[in-house]
Amino acid sequence: MLKKWCALALVLLCWSPAAALADIIINEVMASNGVYENEKSYDWVELYNDGKKTVDLSGWFLSDGKKNLQKFTFPKGTKLKAGGYLTVYCTGEDEIDPGKGSTFYATFSLSADGETLYLSDANVKLVQSLKYPAQYGNVSYGMPLGGGEYGYFENATRGKKNESVVYSGRTEAPVIRTAGGFYQESVLVEAQAPRGAVLRYTTDGETPDAKDREFPAEGLLIDRTTPLRVRAFREGEVPSAAVSATYFVGDEQLTPIVSLVTDDQYLFNRKTGALVKGSGDTPNYAKELEYPVNIEYFNMDGRCEINQMGTFTCSGHSARVNAQKSIALYARKAYGEDSFAFNPFPTRDYTEYKSLLLRAANSDAYATRLRDIVASSLAEGEGLLYQDHVVIQVYINGEYWGHYNLREKINKHFIAQYEGVTDEKAIDSIDILARTGTDRFTQNGDNEDWLELADFCKKNDLNIPENLAFVEERLDIDSLFTHAAYEIILGNVDFTNVRVYRVPGGKWKYLLFDVEACWRNLDKTPLEYYIKPVSGKIQGFRHEPLNALLNVPEYKAKFLTRVAELLETKFQWPYVEGVFDEVIAQLEPILPRHIERWDNMKLKNWYTNISATKYYARVRPRKIPELLQKAMKLTDAEVETYFGDVLRLLEVTNAREDND
Repeated sequence: MLKKWCALALVLLCWSPAAALADIIINEVMASNGVYENEKSYDWVELYNDGKKTVDLSGWFLSDGKKNLQKFTFPKGTKLKAGGYLTVYCTGEDEIDPGKGSTFYATFSLSADGETLYLSDANVKLVQSLKYPAQYGNVSYGMPLGGGEYGYFENATRGKKNESVVYSGRTEAPVIRTAGGFYQESVLVEAQAPRGAVLRYTTDGETPDAKDREFPAEGLLIDRTTPLRVRAFREGEVPSAAVSATYFVGDEQLTPIVSLVTDDQYLFNRKTGALVKGSGDTPNYAKELEYPVNIEYFNMDGRCEINQMGTFTCSGHSARVNAQKSIALYARKAYGEDSFAFNPFPTRDYTEYKSLLLRAANSDAYATRLRDIVASSLAEGEGLLYQDHVVIQVYINGEYWGHYNLREKINKHFIAQYEGVTDEKAIDSIDILARTGTDRFTQNGDNEDWLELADFCKKNDLNIPENLAFVEERLDIDSLFTHAAYEIILGNVDFTNVRVYRVPGGKWKYLLFDVEACWRNLDKTPLEYYIKPVSGKIQGFRHEPLNALLNVPEYKAKFLTRVAELLETKFQWPYVEGVFDEVIAQLEPILPRHIERWDNMKLKNWYTNISATKYYARVRPRKIPELLQKAMKLTDAEVETYFGDVLRLLEVTNAREDND
C-alpha cells in the first residue's frame, strides 16, 4: 500500500503546475508586423503548450522588461490546452481591453531592433526568457516545428504549426538597374544581385518564389507593358523582399500614372481578394482587408517619384459594388518606409503623406467623373479643410485600370498635417466624427465632447451670454458657417456626408467631404436639412449647433454675410467655369480609353452630363438668396441688405445662356 501511495504522489508531482511550466513556450514573435486591419497593426507574441495537459495561465505574466516582469497579466480563467496556441498582441496603447480566450492585448509594444521577452508564472517565477535579435519587416521569429534553435521563418504562422525550417537572416534586396517608366520600343532591363544570391523574377505581379525563372545575366528584354518583380535567394537565409518596376512600352501617358503591383490572392482571389465580392455573407471588399502592394507614381514628365512597398485596401461604402473600386494606399514601416516622401498635390506644401486615396469617382462614375473634385477645389483658401486632387490613370499588374482621381485620404494624419500637429500622441488623440457623431460614426478618437456640445445647443438658448460662451469655446463657428454655406450653395443632395474633427486643445471644425452629389438640380435640397428648428428630427448629421447659433442675431447676420461673400467670389461663373474647364481638359483625352476598359458609359452622354452640371453650377447660386429667404423667413429688406449687390452681380456673371 505504501508503494502505491508513493507512486500516486510521484504522478501528482509530475503533473503539478510547476512541472507544467516547461511545457509553455514562447513559440513565435512578430516585432514588425505588416498585417493591418482598420488601419491598425499590432506586433504579437505567440505561446504554445507543448505538453499533454491543459495549463491554467491565470495570473501569469508577459513582459519585455526585466525590472518589471508584470507588464501584462493573463486574466483569471485563461487556459491553454495541450497543443494549443495563444496570441498576445503588443499594442503600445495605454488603455486597452486585455482580451480573453486565445487572444489578448498588452499595453507594451515590441522593439524591431531586438529585445528580451519574459514569461513568468503567477508567483512571478520566470518560466522563459527569449532574447530575439533585430527583426525584418513582416518576418516572424520563433522555434522550428519539432524544436531546436530559434530563427527567422519564411512565412509567419500565428495560431498554426510553425515551419520546420528557420533561417539565420534575410538576403538583401536586389537592385533593378533599369528605371521603370515609359518606352517607345522594347527595353533591356538589367538587375544586380547581392553577392552569392540568385535572382528570380515574375512578370504577372506575383511575388517570385524558388520555382520561378532565374533572371538572365544578360538582362531581360521587355517589349510590352509589364510589371517586373525580382527577388534574391541565398542558401540558409529568408529570401529578400521583392523589388518591382513597371515598364510601359508604347503606352501614351497623358496624365500622371499610379502603378500597383501585387499578388492575385490579394486582388481577385475569390476567398481572399480585396477587390471582389467573394463567396461569404460579407463581401470581401467590405472586410477592410489590407494587403501588401508595390506602389509607383509617375508624374507628368514620366519621372517616377515613388517606388515602394506599402499596403492597400478597398475603400468607400456603397460604391464598392461597382466594378471599378476606390483603393486606399498606406505607407507602412514593416514594408520599408512609413510615408510617401513626395507631394503630388498642387495646393499643398507638404513634403510627405502617410496615405493616399485612388478614388474611382464613385456615384459620379457614370455621369461626369468630376463633380467632387471641381466642387471641392472651390474651397481653396477659404479656411475649410478639403481633399486636394490630381487627375490620374491607374495600372494594376500592368493592366490598364482607367481614370481615377488621386485624393488626400481623410484620417488622423491628414488632419494633423493641416493643423500642424506633430506629436504622435496628440495625432493619435485627434477626434474625427462622421454624420451624427455617434459611436458608429467615430472614425478616430472620442465623441463625448461633440455629443455634449450638440445636446447643449439643442437644450439651451445661446442668446444667454454664458451659454453662447460655452459654444464659442468649443466650436469653430467660422468653419461651421463656411461648411454649411458650401453645402447649400452646391446643392449637395447626399447631406449625410458631414464630418467634424478636433485636435487636442482645439475647437471642433468641419471639413468638406464627398460632395459629388451636387449640381443636380435647382431645388432647396439640402437646405431643409441644414436650416430647421433646433428641436427638429436629427437627419444624417447634428443640425443643432448651426440653428442654435442662427437664433442669435449677430450670428445670423454673420452666416448670411458669409454666404454672400462666397457667392460673390467663389461662385461667380467665370471663376467656376475656369475650374471646370481645367479638369475637362485633363479628362477628355483619357476618357475614350477609360470607357473602352470599363464599358460603363458613353462619351456623348458624358458631354451631355457635363453640360447639365455646368448649367446647375451657373444658375444655382442665383437661387440661393430666394431659398434662404423662405427657409429662414427673411424679410425683403434683409435679402436686399445681405444679397442685393451680389444678386445684381450674379445676374450678369451667372446669367443663363440662350441655349439653356
